[in-house]
Amino acid sequence: MAYQTVRGTYDILNDDYLKFRYVNDLFEHFMKLYGYDFIKTPVIEDTRVFKKDNDTSDMVTKEMFTFSINGKDSLTLRPEGTAGVIRSYIQHKLYGAEAPVKLAYIEEMFRYERPQKGRQRQFTQLGVEVLGDKAPLLDAEVIAMGYYFLKTLGIKDMEVHVNTLGDSTSRQRYLEALKAYFRPYSDLLCADCKQRLEKNPLRILDCKIDRDQPFMREVPAIYDYLDEDADNYFKKVLSYLDALEIPYVIDSRMVRGLDYYTDTVFEVVSTALGANSQSTIFGGGRYDDLVSELGGPAVSGIGFAIGEERLIGAMEEAGLFGDLKGHPDVYIIDLTEGDPYVLKVAELLRNNSFSTLINYYKRSLRAQFKSVDRHEPYLTFIIGEDEVQNKVVNIKDNKTKEQTTVAFDDLIDHLDNILGGNEDE
Repeated sequence: MAYQTVRGTYDILNDDYLKFRYVNDLFEHFMKLYGYDFIKTPVIEDTRVFKKDNDTSDMVTKEMFTFSINGKDSLTLRPEGTAGVIRSYIQHKLYGAEAPVKLAYIEEMFRYERPQKGRQRQFTQLGVEVLGDKAPLLDAEVIAMGYYFLKTLGIKDMEVHVNTLGDSTSRQRYLEALKAYFRPYSDLLCADCKQRLEKNPLRILDCKIDRDQPFMREVPAIYDYLDEDADNYFKKVLSYLDALEIPYVIDSRMVRGLDYYTDTVFEVVSTALGANSQSTIFGGGRYDDLVSELGGPAVSGIGFAIGEERLIGAMEEAGLFGDLKGHPDVYIIDLTEGDPYVLKVAELLRNNSFSTLINYYKRSLRAQFKSVDRHEPYLTFIIGEDEVQNKVVNIKDNKTKEQTTVAFDDLIDHLDNILGGNEDE
């Protein structure tokens, strides 16, 4: 039987792995610039870390991989990064450090949903969480950091979609207004939204089934229910985005996909990819109550997550990946039928940080030169019986086509002189 990957998962082969590494390296660089520490949490968490009694999000109600051990403990493969990071923040009492605590992660997530382009059941998220502080300046900085990260990767034609869900008081007032508005239309709502109506009517605004219903055009706007503090907070966030000249759109219908958000929520959309679900590259927002709900202190947090597969897909579509694989420094053609001297030369080069490929088995000279053409090394070493006897190497520069003979003891100095400019490749 030929086994295949499980539906919704996929193998990452070398060319794609290099794309992930390229993105991850730049993300780690950005985190250093902005003063973030990295965190790695377990793939498996107690289900209660993610599931709250009043949570009506699709992720919690439909998409989690949940199982039990001996019919007792309910465990879940993490579907998102925020809750696990907060669990760790509380468990290790990181709230005792100077606020804010700024954490970043590159982690695998799992959601049971229909696999499609840019959305698999196992996927990678680049994420940040800033815990213990709340300020409009911080919200704007988090948004700007993600925006500039994408811009540095070469993503163009972006805009930030931003909204506010209000503070706890404003949000509760708005939820009551939404309930009153939607109740006369309850018979027209989809099955999920009928359940959301009393639990969290805010989720109805994000429904893909009911969004085109005529009554959705007159839904009350959150801005009419904001108290003065929440209104001023949002206006200050926007003023900082204006100061940074970050293009944004105020999207009153955006609520994000999880129920724990408050105040600022945002998504970054690539307008070049068309107006569809795949155009959203990342999103996030502020959460005032999640830390305390998980047993921690009453502190606020903000974060975002980038779906890395979706991001890489956007970069591929825009042609933003160059030759990530690069070229080896040296390819050794062996005409000796495997003399140990060949391996000794190869290890000398590798120990001095020169990437080296070697012919491992007897092949014709013509076949070995075909390998040279395929791998495109900067230099070709040719080692035959004479080279072994005299402890030298015949070197061909594949750019200039010049050939020279160099003693074994002089090889590293010689390569330093001619390959020194290739270090960044």
